Amino acid sequence: MVDWPALLKAAPARNGYCGRLAPTPSGLLHIGHAATFLTAAGRSKENHGTLLLRIEDIDSARCRDEFVSAALRDLRWLALDWDEGPDVGGSCAPYKQSQRHNFYRVAWKWLRDHGAIYPSHASRKEVALAASAPHANPHREPLFPATLRPPPGTGRDLLEPGGLNWRFQIPDGEILAFSDAISGEHKFIAGTDFGDFLVWRKEGGPSYELAVVVDDILMGVTEVTRGGDLLLSTARQLLLYKALGATPPSFAHAPLICDKSGNRLAKRRGSEFTIESLRLAGGKPENFFHTKTGLWHPDWEQIAIFSKSSPSKNDANS
Repeated sequence: MVDWPALLKAAPARNGYCGRLAPTPSGLLHIGHAATFLTAAGRSKENHGTLLLRIEDIDSARCRDEFVSAALRDLRWLALDWDEGPDVGGSCAPYKQSQRHNFYRVAWKWLRDHGAIYPSHASRKEVALAASAPHANPHREPLFPATLRPPPGTGRDLLEPGGLNWRFQIPDGEILAFSDAISGEHKFIAGTDFGDFLVWRKEGGPSYELAVVVDDILMGVTEVTRGGDLLLSTARQLLLYKALGATPPSFAHAPLICDKSGNRLAKRRGSEFTIESLRLAGGKPENFFHTKTGLWHPDWEQIAIFSKSSPSKNDANS
């Protein structure tokens, strides 16, 4: 099996800008996704860059082929084009995460060998009890308790991830700061804003954090454009880039699109606000336009879609 340094060396050295569209086929795409993907495509065009499409379908329990087909149909309806992807090919294939498990396994091995991660036997109940201790800050996400970390070196003799959760051991107190092309300056503190996070799940696959970092490295992505709810994930991912010996891309986090009550859109709301429902109702993609309050379409003007100005840290982990 090839090792991580060899994969890193073989990663494309993009001469210019490379962005990506990365839908998760766990449901129909909604107008919030449209806003983010239009922003990503626009930034790629402005920079005369390459745009790739990657299907993020590592969650086999939630992702379905029918939603992959629907996503491709919706993105094409929005008049989006990409240079590389599962339907057009490219030098970084495959472009579906469900087909890239070997890459994640190599990265896991590298992190294990260098003591960056450890297997966690803690049950959900143990984690919940420790995380709900009286000193916990109710305005921040529950932190994985450092008291549940195993002794240093635990797991280095394991040849496979096995049926265990594996966590990245954060450097407590380290400041993770980055400048965002859309939302400005951000700073998070490891151990205060987030704790040891999952990189491999006991169900048998990588976490979102590990999968997207590995893919963005190996596909030569130079800028990650995504929703503002993933700001905190960026802080975690900066630690993974460092541990994997790679230079992180730049980041651009787009404002979230919300309904008139201020609630963010979500796939669990069913057909409400989906791109498909607008298309089937006769809406025209060329009628989308941006204002200071968000992404608008005249057919939906009465529902007053608007964007949040600044996602909170609590939003940033969903």
